[in-house]
Amino acid sequence: MKIVDLQVIPFRVPRQRFHRGDMLPEDTVVQTLTKVITDEGAEGYYLGGHNHGDEEGMPPDRAATVLGRIKNMIVGHDPFDREKFWHWLWVAKVEEPILSVLDMALWDLQARLFDVPIYKLLGGGRDKVKAYASTYPNMGSVEDYADHAAACKAQGYTHYKIHPYYFWDPVTQQPDPGRPSHIKQDIEICRAVRDRVGDDMVLSFDPWGTYCNYEEAVKVGRVLEELDFYWYEHPMPEYRVASYVKLCDALDIPILSPEVAAGSFYTRADWILRGASDMSRIDVLRGGITGCKKMAAVSEAYGVKCEIHMSGFANLQILGSTSEDTCEYYERGLLAPGVDCNTPPPYLDAIGDPMDDEGYVHLSSEPGMGYKINWDYIKDNQIEDYVR
Repeated sequence: MKIVDLQVIPFRVPRQRFHRGDMLPEDTVVQTLTKVITDEGAEGYYLGGHNHGDEEGMPPDRAATVLGRIKNMIVGHDPFDREKFWHWLWVAKVEEPILSVLDMALWDLQARLFDVPIYKLLGGGRDKVKAYASTYPNMGSVEDYADHAAACKAQGYTHYKIHPYYFWDPVTQQPDPGRPSHIKQDIEICRAVRDRVGDDMVLSFDPWGTYCNYEEAVKVGRVLEELDFYWYEHPMPEYRVASYVKLCDALDIPILSPEVAAGSFYTRADWILRGASDMSRIDVLRGGITGCKKMAAVSEAYGVKCEIHMSGFANLQILGSTSEDTCEYYERGLLAPGVDCNTPPPYLDAIGDPMDDEGYVHLSSEPGMGYKINWDYIKDNQIEDYVR
């Protein structure tokens, strides 16, 4: 079997976003479907390639790279040679999301051909995963966060992660450039949420690297320890590795990083060896399914948790192929009051992460990623001349 074509199909999707305490009017974003086609009729797909989860497609420049440089490299080769392609693209310094999109479409192709979900092809570890509710940042008042946490607990979530205030001043209710941090109000959120949900709900905290000095990070970390939070995620900019080593030494709460640092599993393995994180973090846009599986193996070898970043079909397939001892939770969201994560987008006939009333997300038995694609919608909303 040989690859004969690589396509990127862009199409319009309506989206209603949550922003700084309110649901915005509906707008439109671009989603992309990347398709690998073989001479024997087998195909593989990946939906997404940009931003959080897999809800938005590749921008035109990345799509152009896929349709040019990447297509020229892989046409005529065996689609099962994912490892070969992964190393080719890595040494060629191709952007990680582009490498990742190709990798995932190839995994989808082989799993579809074998008529199994990807997580079974990888070696099934479980068919349901504990989920946590992951909030939008700047979700409103301190009371709004507490109310939302209680509502999530009532829905069955057993773990709630707070994204606090950043690039938004909670006092003036106005945008700001991210400096100074709002650690006073961030701490108030954490105290209010713990008080509202009680001691039996797992809580975590992620300021998305916006604490720009060690003193802020350690001050908040002391409070998180007092409140028995599970992890402290990405507190400072991730290019300051020495500050993370210092923070890990100072705090008992596990530091979960790096979240967004480039370098796939290579960077994350180095952080473990340097003592810069107590728990690691990766997602499928940082090396694809292949990169995530490599990182899960590294973490397992060192007895370190590897929590998968973001929601999405492919991230869930990784979780289904790993042990809870290493990759424990699925990040469901981003969530906020009024945000609907249970209705599929119009290009799919079902969501990928349905959750039961005990807080578990169940993996689909559909082959490949688990997509149930509405091809008519994609055809009717396809964008011409997206890549020029």
